[in-house]
Amino acid sequence: METLQAIKTRRSIRKFLDKPITSEIVRELLEAAMFAPSAGNEQPWQFIVLDDRKFLDEIPRICATASMCRQAPVAILVCSDSSLEKYPGFWVQDCSAAVENLLLAAHALGLGAVWAGIYPMKDRVEGFQRRLCLPEEITPFALVALGHPNEAPDVPKRYKEERVHYNGW
Repeated sequence: METLQAIKTRRSIRKFLDKPITSEIVRELLEAAMFAPSAGNEQPWQFIVLDDRKFLDEIPRICATASMCRQAPVAILVCSDSSLEKYPGFWVQDCSAAVENLLLAAHALGLGAVWAGIYPMKDRVEGFQRRLCLPEEITPFALVALGHPNEAPDVPKRYKEERVHYNGW
């Protein structure tokens, strides 16, 4: 898939077919995420692959906006690792770039995906920290539910000229 086409046609997919995702595909998605840019190339991220059906079904109790996990065969929790930070505070941007790479890679491979925000919602962060017994330096940032899409949302027009400014406001 051509890059601009992937960017413009990627949609949030919340309905999935009952079809597994191979470990090879999961590895490819994670590799794409790890190719994201980061401040000083510090790569302050960790990834937790969630493929246990029982746990996927529990996720909406931690994050109510992640009900799609009940259908998803896999979810990936993108986390920051403060022990890897050279430039404190930039991890939010770094992890966001990793999530976007993950979403685009999923789309390019014919999968559907959706980003559920975890950080900065304290209850969600603490819920994942407790449930997954995360070390203190690990902060859950975003959850990406993945699967074979069972919906095809329309591609809207998003470019808004009135939101573009040159050389000042």
